[in-house]
Amino acid sequence: MKRILITGGAGFVGSHLCERLLNEGNEIICLDNFFTGAKNNIEHLMDHHYFELVRHDITNSYMAEVDEIYNMACPASPVHYQYNPIKTVKTSVMGAINMLGLAKRVKAKILQASTSEVYGDPTVHPQPESYWGNVNPIGLRSCYDEGKRCAETLFMDYHKENNVEIKIIRIFNTYGPRMHPQDGRVVSNFIVQALKGDPITVFGDGKQTRSFQYVDDLVEGTIRMMNSRDGFIGPVNIGNPNEFTMLQLAKEVIDLTNSKSEITFLPLPKDDPMQRQPDISLAKKELNNWEPKIQLREGLGKTIAYFDSLLKQKIF
Repeated sequence: MKRILITGGAGFVGSHLCERLLNEGNEIICLDNFFTGAKNNIEHLMDHHYFELVRHDITNSYMAEVDEIYNMACPASPVHYQYNPIKTVKTSVMGAINMLGLAKRVKAKILQASTSEVYGDPTVHPQPESYWGNVNPIGLRSCYDEGKRCAETLFMDYHKENNVEIKIIRIFNTYGPRMHPQDGRVVSNFIVQALKGDPITVFGDGKQTRSFQYVDDLVEGTIRMMNSRDGFIGPVNIGNPNEFTMLQLAKEVIDLTNSKSEITFLPLPKDDPMQRQPDISLAKKELNNWEPKIQLREGLGKTIAYFDSLLKQKIF
């Protein structure tokens, strides 16, 4: 049994990670300030003897004796991270400093949940880990993009200067149950709109692309990275290389929900990337042939069922 700290553990991805690692026989400390996380996401774990929930903001220091740290805390959707951009930067930068300091003190291995947003609006396609990115440092998205880039820098420097054992993953677009219905991300937006019969809002001409990864595949890749060979620290892309346009996604959601929603078009947000696709050859090589198992249609079906149940309960 390992004692594992998961920051952002009540969030969309963090809650799935808590559940998986708890089921594997570990002791879990779930740390969350509930800005975007929700107790509903982890309430089914609360009675487990080896699960502990702590309300805490990682911009403040935290002390615990742990073996591993998964640093997942940070709002990830534009609606949430642009709500308070200074707080977003603090979470990424000060949160990384606090968690790295803890890892250094207790000699814990620590994984950073970075993001494909470090690549910005890429000029290289698909994006390998060697690509340095094309990020606007003063744009609307920079609080998240540059915050995560700085966090990667901190992780590398703590590793080089203090021998902290680190792992860095770059997460590409992820979806699945426990997404926030109003998080503003494209999959949840389209599903909620389709289930309600509202117009499906596509930004720009709908030809911009994303690669959508189901949350279970991300959790598997994340755990494999934490357990990967000594000396392999990343960064490594964790995402689904199958690429879809926004129009393709909208039509798939309409088909799966049997919705009568029509597609409407809105202006493209500033600095919105035109394409996003991971090169996962490094993940396949280093993470025991990891690759996504759940493809878009199957994953959307599971996610639609989740949102449909929330709608029937009048949760949103």
